[in-house]
Amino acid sequence: MFILAIDTALDACAAGILDTRSSRLIAHESLAMKRGHAEALMPLIARVMASSGIGFADLDRVAVTTGPGSFTGLRVGLAAARGIGLAAGKPVVGVTTLTAFAAPVVSRDAGHPVISAIDARHDYVYYQVVSSDGGSLVPPRVAPIDEALEAAQFGAPHIVGNAAGILAARWPADTPPPVQIDTQPAPEIDWLAWLGVAVDPETALARPYYLRAPDAKPQLGAVPHAVVPNEAAAP
Repeated sequence: MFILAIDTALDACAAGILDTRSSRLIAHESLAMKRGHAEALMPLIARVMASSGIGFADLDRVAVTTGPGSFTGLRVGLAAARGIGLAAGKPVVGVTTLTAFAAPVVSRDAGHPVISAIDARHDYVYYQVVSSDGGSLVPPRVAPIDEALEAAQFGAPHIVGNAAGILAARWPADTPPPVQIDTQPAPEIDWLAWLGVAVDPETALARPYYLRAPDAKPQLGAVPHAVVPNEAAAP
């Protein structure tokens, strides 16, 4: 299978093509950025496709991160993935950003719980906690940082995500410290692709995965299409 993976949920604009027969990415590119995904993504995908040597018709599936993440960035990636899937007649699947962060850690099964954490701003985080074998301990949610730190009850964790450092800095002193802290600006594109292979297209839908509404709200009497969401606070 050839899987095109696309990620624009956080601070990167990335795409890659996984060839499951050789178990490797045959082409990939990632650009660090907080804004500008809309302008960068399609040229980036074009470069990745050209480097891969295959056409859109050769793809078997498109995988895309669904959030939580940047309000605007998510829509850019989802729109591109859906457009490519529609034009090429290929299924499009969605993978949450929290799952994509946790997957490479769980794959190593080091015997420690895994906390995926994304900065939700204003002293909040999006997070989930899974056991070393991937079983759910705390389902995805948005919560104050102090509440997220209650995950210390599960033992010394591996923390991953762009808020990993935030949690680690406030980790309770009377509990076992994190065994590893991976502060990543975005998920690894190869793991997003592998998750895209594993999920069921009937249930892993390519639609925004929000754990809270965007901070910006339409003003009374305002024209809906004129409302611009506040990018500074992730939804």
